[in-house]
Amino acid sequence: MKKTSDTFADILASRTNRRTVLAGAGSLAVTFAAGCGSGGSRSEDRSSLGFAAIPHGLDDTHHVADGYAADILVSWGEPIFPGGSSFDPYAQNGRAQQQQFGANNDYIAYFPLGSDTFSADVSNPGDHGLLCVNHEHINIEMMFPSNSRETTPRGSSRAEVEAAMAAVGHSIIEVRRVNGRWRVEKESAYTRRITATTPMVLTGPAAGDVRLQTPADPTGTRVLGTFANCSGGVTPWGTILTAEENFREIFAGNPDALSGSAAGEAENHRRFEIGSSLEQFWHLFDDRFNIEVSPTEPNRFGWIVEIDPYDPRSTPRKRTALGRCQHENAAVAAEHDKFVVVYSGDDKRHECVYKFVSESRYDASDIENNRNILDAGTLYVARFNDDGTGAWLPLVYGEEPLVPENGFRSQADVLIDLRLAASLVGATRMDRPEDIEISPVTGRTYIALTKNDDREATDAANPRVGNLWGHILELIPPGSDGDRDHAARDFEWEVFALAGDPASDPEVRGVYHEHISDSGWLCNPDNLAFDPQGRLWVATDGFNDFGVHDGLWATETVGPDRARFRHFFGCPNGGELCGPAFTPDGRTLFVAVQHPGRSDGSTFEHPATRWPDFDPRIPPRSSVVAITKNDDGEIGS
Repeated sequence: MKKTSDTFADILASRTNRRTVLAGAGSLAVTFAAGCGSGGSRSEDRSSLGFAAIPHGLDDTHHVADGYAADILVSWGEPIFPGGSSFDPYAQNGRAQQQQFGANNDYIAYFPLGSDTFSADVSNPGDHGLLCVNHEHINIEMMFPSNSRETTPRGSSRAEVEAAMAAVGHSIIEVRRVNGRWRVEKESAYTRRITATTPMVLTGPAAGDVRLQTPADPTGTRVLGTFANCSGGVTPWGTILTAEENFREIFAGNPDALSGSAAGEAENHRRFEIGSSLEQFWHLFDDRFNIEVSPTEPNRFGWIVEIDPYDPRSTPRKRTALGRCQHENAAVAAEHDKFVVVYSGDDKRHECVYKFVSESRYDASDIENNRNILDAGTLYVARFNDDGTGAWLPLVYGEEPLVPENGFRSQADVLIDLRLAASLVGATRMDRPEDIEISPVTGRTYIALTKNDDREATDAANPRVGNLWGHILELIPPGSDGDRDHAARDFEWEVFALAGDPASDPEVRGVYHEHISDSGWLCNPDNLAFDPQGRLWVATDGFNDFGVHDGLWATETVGPDRARFRHFFGCPNGGELCGPAFTPDGRTLFVAVQHPGRSDGSTFEHPATRWPDFDPRIPPRSSVVAITKNDDGEIGS
């Protein structure tokens, strides 16, 4: 029996009276943002954030708060291995790109070096470590010059396709701070590029299943590559989790053309819009990216991939127990002798929020014993109730409605067809769940919902037809602040902030602290991060559409200045701010500026900006920026 999933708007509509919500920005801030109920009417700012906010703006370069330095650390195409080829945008090829920093940097994780074991303790000085960086995708029109003969599309030659396949995935580089400036150590034994052709293994309940078997891999356990790597997470045993998101853009072919035993995959592929979302030309030179030739190859993507950055010879592992979708992230909660929990959002309109709970308990005294802890456990999907409570619904084969009568024959089917399973159990369909992060101080969990322009109904917390602005939820597991039970089956939730202009029409206005500044409001929250003090940093993706640069904002999550955002960093025109990551001592903040110059009509030859080189021969390049305070203090202080 099927259950119909509620939209998030429907739930919020029944929770709060609409007339109360629309009464005014001040009352909205008290009801939804002030939360703790203290000082809702005070205008003075008592936040621990000590920097002066930068204004909204939009131009061809980046901006950071006064008193800070924002240095370019590494850019797309820079050689990261000894002897690597210098970047030549007019002669790109796969061999050169495999030795270079990848394109469109996204999620960043910092792993300290200098001890025999992994430790993210704040006592670490934070001046020497490994930087692990996702490379989500490529923008063909910005990456490659046009073909002067005009006989083939831009980016469709073999050399360009091989360069594209080598430009995605992940980079691991060693970085060190010397005399106050960060640099890449090219002679490092840790340096690694992981690309669309790197050998990997599939592990967990779906590994070896017939639906993961292909002509090239009849075992269903070995796969080449990872791509569409968006955000991710870090485990306490010293590995990185990278999330495969928009893999659908790589696969060509028509699901309706599948026949015989392959016909059963047609609906699965349509659910991911495979065949109608093609943006690359990889299928021209590799049949595994054509579903009419290799119909099960897409099933080998859309997973969470675990990588050991300390061992460059290790094989990345796709952990199928965490399910298959357009994963945005993987936020890990792990304490000694407790179950490991991983939160993840499915980044698409009307999709869901998930949580994996391990079968075994985490043993902080035995790192090696945790290496495969993510291969066995229970996957849940969230249902948000209209009274501010919620439930995690188990996704387990054999439990109604995940039974053969509804098309499931094993747990592998549940994991591969995760979206279908979530819909059947009655999960709440959300407004594009993106990053999810856990406060290191309170244990409360925050969910960025970027936007949903497909929204038709209005409601109390989202009183807007077509949510173009997004919002942030606060999920509260049982327990008290600092001692939350993330493995519990129930939770409470609250709206932390509604994005958008607080001075707009009541039907669409943003909702924050009632004394939000002129540059404190934002649109389209995407990536989230917490600094060591527990303050929330929010990166945006889409503010350019409103004539403002995307960038980074910071706020307290508790106390009288809760949801009083302050603008810290702005991207160049067309750039998206990704991957904010702090060193354990809080004295450096790394951020990724992705696809600078991307805008309507912008191309390799005529970009909207040439950041960061500003060289007429060089296209704009995604780059990692290292931000430090001029007095060497903690970021944000």
